[in-house]
Amino acid sequence: MEIRNVTSIFFSPTGSTRRLVSMLSKTFPSKPREVDITPYTQRGLSMDFGPDDLVLFGVPVYGGRISSPAVQTLRRMQGSRTPAVLVAAYGNREYDDALLELADIAAANGFIPFAAAALIAEHSIMHSVAAGRPDAQDAKKIEAFGTQLWKKLSTSEALSPVSVKGTRPYKEFGGVPMKPKAGRSCTGCGICAALCPAHAIPANVPSCTDKDACISCMRCIQICPVKTRSLNKVVLSVAGCSMKKVCSGRKKNELYLGGKI
Repeated sequence: MEIRNVTSIFFSPTGSTRRLVSMLSKTFPSKPREVDITPYTQRGLSMDFGPDDLVLFGVPVYGGRISSPAVQTLRRMQGSRTPAVLVAAYGNREYDDALLELADIAAANGFIPFAAAALIAEHSIMHSVAAGRPDAQDAKKIEAFGTQLWKKLSTSEALSPVSVKGTRPYKEFGGVPMKPKAGRSCTGCGICAALCPAHAIPANVPSCTDKDACISCMRCIQICPVKTRSLNKVVLSVAGCSMKKVCSGRKKNELYLGGKI
């Protein structure tokens, strides 16, 4: 099989998913074209791919699922027996049905998801969970997996969809109760409103947050120039104690290529 073009499509509010997808493609013969579908302005984006393309799809996991803004754009991507690699980034708890959901979306749109990976990244809310990951050890294994899947593409072997962990119907996602809000030092610059993936911050009142629309991706906290956006410290502390009970220890990245490896 001859691959002429490689494209990485990722939803990455805090940059972790993008970094993991980049690690996976580091050993490829050529650097992939990057398509960042995080911005709200990308919701109407659509792209078409053929059998000589390779597409890497990367998404973060929220509550065991893919966020609705990411799903909206991913469903507009169309393949024609196009090989695809799936990446789900999660913060050391579980990825539940997210990788299966991504595989189903890809397959329904004409892609052949022949490889997949559930990769650990530092938790976007509880930074002490999986702190510093992906690290050098992760990078070595992820890059080796990238080399392995590229070799598979280089053979004449027909590709088939990989089987990943997950159940149908998918786990119901009830949302994350922790929603960022602006403090008194908010200058009203509007950067958070412009870059919010869920369009949950009003442009005319950027100090506010639409709690129903917010997906708790923490992008606004990361990009705020005066660091005034934050989570409720009491709620964060209670949640942190709970997370430690289920997220302690070093979990392994889970890799799929013709079966779990």
